[in-house]
Parts: sequence; structure tokens; C-alpha cells
Amino acid sequence: MTSLKATDVALEGFRVTRENPRTFLLWCGFSLFVSIMGAAITIALGDEARQAIEVIGDRQAPDLGVLLKAFEELSPLLIMGLVVQCVTVAAVFRIVLRHADHGFGYLKFGADELRLIALTLIYIVLVMLVVTAITFMAGVVALIASVGGPQFAVLAGLGAEIFFLGLLLFIAVRLSLAPAITFAEKRIAVFDSWKLTHGMAWRLGFAYALSLIYMFIIALLTLSIFSALVAVFNGGDLAASGRAMNPDQSSFAAYFTPLTIISLLVSAPLSALWYAVIAAPAAIAYRELHGPVVDEGTLGA
Repeated sequence: MTSLKATDVALEGFRVTRENPRTFLLWCGFSLFVSIMGAAITIALGDEARQAIEVIGDRQAPDLGVLLKAFEELSPLLIMGLVVQCVTVAAVFRIVLRHADHGFGYLKFGADELRLIALTLIYIVLVMLVVTAITFMAGVVALIASVGGPQFAVLAGLGAEIFFLGLLLFIAVRLSLAPAITFAEKRIAVFDSWKLTHGMAWRLGFAYALSLIYMFIIALLTLSIFSALVAVFNGGDLAASGRAMNPDQSSFAAYFTPLTIISLLVSAPLSALWYAVIAAPAAIAYRELHGPVVDEGTLGA
């Protein structure tokens, strides 16, 4: 049995940023650049993009055709988001698994990132299929239970959804090392994580939950301090911070106000830390469970 400790896994992202301050500063700059580019693309796309964002964010499930149209309108942003995510995650993997391969803040775009993009697309399709299957099975359970009355059917359907959601989370944890394996072994490893995480699901799940709780606390404290300072400097206007974090996207002049720029500067470190927190635990867990993988391309670097 491995000596993998959940607390060490959970804190790996924070350790990475603490021990590599220059790299973290570069990641902050990259996150700021991405935020500015994302805002610029949204503004350039116009009203259609903003309406598409509202459609996707609507709690009520929209018509499938409308939803597909919204994704089409936002395709430039979605593609950029996918690329940025994989580039940043690969940088975190690189600093943990190939520390000598530093480059420019460990940020690169090459075969490693392309494999992570391909893996992500595969998982998106798999998740859609699994969610569809879960919804169907929950509906079947509710239909069978309807013989006992409508209230019993609702309770049975809800119970089935909770069960299947728990099963989905369990599967997600068991497959959570797939990106790290794909990066470390330079091949698309869709299901290899299942064997590697055998007997480790609860420990890894606890570690992931713990890292998210730590990140939530840091983000909450940071945004609370930012909101309080903005309110003080705006004559007690408590809504000022909300306007700064959700600015008018009708034009570049309306968006890039001094307050919005300050909010971008505040959110950039949080975004950089977020990627470290969500990616580093899988990298260190892979290294502990599998053992270090020697990358011949970095020997002597």
C-alpha cells in the first residue's frame, strides 16, 4: 500500500506556487493576458455572443437547437478556453513531473498540449453519453416507481439521480489521473487511471475536496477584501465591486474602466492559483502511485 497522503496531495498546488514564485508571477501575467483577450473577443463578437452566454447560463434547459446555436456563436471563446486550460495544466504538470524542462514559466504549446486537448474532447463526449444514460436510467426508475403513486415516483427518481451522481463522481475520481498519465507517458491514456487508482478513490476524492475547500476560502477572503476596499473608495457603494467584476461588455471603452482593470489584476493571481490547485494534485498522485517517469529529452537540461 502506498504512503500517499491526502493532505500532501491537496496542498501540492500551493506548494508549487510557493516554491516557484517567479514561475507563479509569469502564470499571473499569462492569466491577465488571457482575461483581456477573452474580454476583447467577447466584445468583438457583439450582442450575439452575450446572448449566447445568457442562454448557456440559463438554469432552465433551453431548446437543443438554441443551445447548439449558442455554442456555435461562442466557438472562438470555447476554443481559446480549451487551449488555455490545456496549456496551463501542462505547465503545472511540467513543473511537478519534468522540473528541468522549464522554458518560459513552463508554458509551451506542442505535442503535450495537443494530447491533453484530444483527451479533453474525448472526455467531453464520454461525459455527455454518461449523463444522458444517467438521466434515462433515473427516468426509468421513476417510471417503474410511479405504480406506487406520483410522490413515490418523484422520491424514487430523486434517489436514483443522487445515486447515479455519486457513481459519476466515483468514476471521475478513478479516472482523474488520465491527464497526468497522458502528459507523463506522452500518449493519450483514456482509461489507464482506473487501474492506477485502485483502492485510492476515497483518499484521492478527499484530497481533491480538501484542495477545493482551501481554494474557496482563499478566493472568498480575497474577493471580500477587494469588495470592501472598492466600497470604501466609492463612498460606501456596495454594488461597485459587482459592477467591476461584471462590467459592461458593449464596447471596449465601457469594459476597460480603471475599476475593471483593477479587478482583472486581482483575479489574475486567483486564476493562476486555481489551475495549480486543480492540476498539481493529479501530478503528484501519479508520481507517488506510478513512480517518476524519466524524460530523456530533458536529461542534462
